[in-house]
Formats: sequence, C-alpha cells, structure tokens
Amino acid sequence: MEELNYIDLFAGAGGLSEGFIRAGFNPIAHVEMNKDACDTVKTRTAYHWLKENKKAKIYHDYLKSETKNKEELWKKVPENLINSVINKEISKETLDEIFDKIDNELNGRNVDLIIGGPPCQAYSVAGRARDPHGMKRDQRNFLYKYYVEFLKRYQPDMFVFENVPGILSAKNGVHLENIFKAVRSAGYELALPKNRYKVLNAKNFGVLQDRKRVIIIGWKKELGFTYPNFDETEPKYEVLKDLFSDLQPLKNGEGTLNAVEYYKPANEYLKQSGIRNGLEIVTQHIARPNNENDLEIYRIAVDEWNNGKRLNYANLPTRLIKHNNVQSFTNRFQVVNGKGVSHTVVAHIAMDGHYYIHPDKKQNRSITVREAARIQSFPDDYFFEGSRTAALKQIGNAVPPLMAEKIAEKIKSMLTR
Repeated sequence: MEELNYIDLFAGAGGLSEGFIRAGFNPIAHVEMNKDACDTVKTRTAYHWLKENKKAKIYHDYLKSETKNKEELWKKVPENLINSVINKEISKETLDEIFDKIDNELNGRNVDLIIGGPPCQAYSVAGRARDPHGMKRDQRNFLYKYYVEFLKRYQPDMFVFENVPGILSAKNGVHLENIFKAVRSAGYELALPKNRYKVLNAKNFGVLQDRKRVIIIGWKKELGFTYPNFDETEPKYEVLKDLFSDLQPLKNGEGTLNAVEYYKPANEYLKQSGIRNGLEIVTQHIARPNNENDLEIYRIAVDEWNNGKRLNYANLPTRLIKHNNVQSFTNRFQVVNGKGVSHTVVAHIAMDGHYYIHPDKKQNRSITVREAARIQSFPDDYFFEGSRTAALKQIGNAVPPLMAEKIAEKIKSMLTR
C-alpha cells in the first residue's frame, strides 16, 4: 500500500503525531516553536527509526544512561529525519522558510494529510478568564490562518484540526465560523452545519482522563466524505489500581529522571494501552519537593476527597491560607481521582502540582512526570527532553496518543477505501 504522508503543525511534544505513526502514517515534517518540545520529537523520531531498523538497543541504552547526550543519539539516525523537526514559530515572517524546509523533505512526495491545532490558550475558557482583555487581542486567535496557508500550498486530501472546547465560545463563536470559512475558501469541505466538528472525550478512547477536545475534520470537496463515527467506549479501568500500580511509591521530592525498575509486573491495562511495551525500566518518575504547609493541605484534600468532597481553599484553617484571593480559584488544590479517571491535565502542571495531588495519602505529594505522562497515555519509553518543568509543560499541552491513534485509524480507513 502506498505510504500516507502527513505534516504536523504546532506539533508540541508529538502526542498527536505518535497516534498517527502507530496507525501507519509517515511524518514528513513537524513544526513547533518550543525548543524542548522539538528536542522531544527529535528523540522520538530517533526511537521510531531505530526500532524500525532493528537497532532499538541504541535507544534503550539512551534511556538507561545517566548522562544523556541527545545530540549523540540523533547522530545515529539519518540527518534528514532530525532536520524534518522544524523549530520555528509559524508567522508571516517565517512561513516561506518553513515551506522551503518542508519542500526539501518532500523530495517529490505528496502530502496526504495535515494535522495539528494552534496553541489553545487564546481559546481556552481559563485563559480568557485570566487575561484582562479576555484574549481578544491575543494573536494566537488568528494562527488558524497560517494552518490554512499550509492547506493551500500542499493540497492534502484531508486535515485534522484539534483544539479545546473553549474555541466554540471564543468571541461568541466568531473564531470558529472564521475557521470554517477559511478552510472552505481553500477548497475543503466539512460535514453539514450541525456536524462540522465533534467534541470527543479522551476517556472514551482508552485514556484514563476526562479530557474533551474539539476535532474538526475536513476533506477536498471532490472526495465527498462525511464526518467519521468513532467507536467510543466507557472507561473500565482506574488510575490507582490500573495506571499507577506498578510504579515505585514515592514521597515528595523523591524519585529520579533516570531509569529505574518497575515496582510490580505489568497489568492488563498497561499492556493493552501500550504504556508498558516490553521494557523493564521506566524514566522520569520524579516528584516535586513540597513545603510542610502544602503537604498538610494535601493530606486534608485527600481526606475530603475520600469523603466524597472537593477541597474548598477558602475553608482551610486560616494558618494554611497563603493566597489573598479566597473568592476565585478555590479549587486550586485537587486530588486525582484514583478510583476512576483523572481530571484534565493542563500545562499549568508545570507551575505547581497542587491541582494534581496523588490519591494515595501515604505518598502525600503531587504526581510525577511519568504519572502525568501516563494519564495522557504516553508510553513509558517516551522521553521528554528538557527540565522537569519543561517536561510537564509538554505533557500538559499534548494530545493523548491513544486517542490520536483511534482518530488516525478512522482517517486511514477513509483515505484508503
């Protein structure tokens, strides 16, 4: 079967791309402005090439190394693959340069698909709440215009545009309508007005996280497709019993970025989801240090949660309240639901872990980098480059690979039928 090629725009750490690679698609280029995220995608690109060429031991040795040299790892794979990860902000000034780089990578091949979604802060409800202008002046509102420029230039058969549910209400839906108009003017069709997009929840695709995303799918008008139906299921696994069970218990400040052995064998969910995929080591299982004030709040929060309630910051003992604002964001300390699926992991996890308290009171800490990655369904051999903070930011911004894979399988069936 002919190779299906795609370009990933605003690629982040490559969560969306990982799903499409698993489904058999071939990445031509990833475009991303954040250097740490680009480095992560380069390392993952190296992983896929080494695995495909029966040299996976090189990558496994990299994971086991305590002095990781990513540049040395990248030298083990063809240079053009590493260069296909383009570390550029997509803007008016950089567009021609990015086009030139992608054209060089294409080398006469077609682009079958474009995937990706502009940074979501400008569309998110939380982002608008925090910004004094409600994000109305934020230039990220208009990044979709550059996405459309890629559609015009490379004429893929289809595209997948992903974003937060807040895009539906941003500027009372004007931004969404403008996106629809722009892709239509570029020669792409969407489903009938009531089905132009779907709000999909990661928890219905095997991810142990309540994470809703708007997925817009378009196709060249002459193809006559309709919006695909996805096989959504109710979650039957739990965070504590199934997702975290094999990881070494830690206190706050404990753990390591380096490779350690698992605490227990892999269970059904970890195998089925691909989170555990044969390796007997795991990296980046490291917890933040916390002060005694926060640790006491964590204990109270877990007790409240175990009694069926969320902690209200304003109701804490006065001696523990350190923020002047007790009227808004009173849910700033939240426990991950150990007996079900987690609430949404967002990029703010890079700032502090208060919104992601581990449900096991004995461990009394926020979740580790690896636990956050697992909630997002990243496999354990996925290594996030950069500092712990950089890794958490990448994870919080990502599309869950497991959800992406299910979307990719549907797109593949449409393109190959």
